[in-house]
Amino acid sequence: MEASRRELLTAFALSGAALLAAPVNAAEPGKPGGVAKRLVRPLPFDPKKLKGLSDRLIVSHHDNNYAGAVNNLNKVEDELSRVNKDTPGFVVGGLRERELTFANSADLHELYFGNLGGTDKPTGAVQKAIADAPGGFPHWEELFRATAMSLAGGSGWVILDYELHSGELRTFWSGNHSQTRALGYPLLVLDMYEHAYQMDFGAAAAKYVDAFFANIEWQEVNRRYEKAQKASAALRA
Repeated sequence: MEASRRELLTAFALSGAALLAAPVNAAEPGKPGGVAKRLVRPLPFDPKKLKGLSDRLIVSHHDNNYAGAVNNLNKVEDELSRVNKDTPGFVVGGLRERELTFANSADLHELYFGNLGGTDKPTGAVQKAIADAPGGFPHWEELFRATAMSLAGGSGWVILDYELHSGELRTFWSGNHSQTRALGYPLLVLDMYEHAYQMDFGAAAAKYVDAFFANIEWQEVNRRYEKAQKASAALRA
């Protein structure tokens, strides 16, 4: 029983981003083993009220890049439902790679949009945890911004993770959708793909990062922090 319990807890911890995933419909009837279709989540804020980020940019990002990832994920899952013992390995491998890419893209976009729509004034338990770390909040922000600028002109994500095995807060770089921390619970996510800022800022990625910091919804970041602490406690029990 104990081994089974730990396996369940580990599986729970590994799905930190998935805990915040969009609701889904029931699995498609008539298909044994069919995968439930994922739904596109609406924006959790009024895009016209963001500071320094146009509603045109945000709506395009949401409706094309994020929704595209969700729709492509559903198509890949549909193709995977047809896989059998005779399916060539390269086909299965290609589908699994696309599944991981689209699933992580959908999750990270939801987290990104979910931590927008607020104020640039950091508050709550996350602010205190960052402030209590070596270098304090200014050093963390400097490192987060530097990580973002290392991706400028390219593609990827910057993620403030809660390390489930240690309880530490760490900032990670991700060069694409499939590079995520296995035991990290995302607290704050910044999209550094050019589609996230080019329409408003062209190549001026630093101005986009400034605008991102001006719109962080710290209440949502604190909500994730609370969930991460509970997941970490369960993992280490």
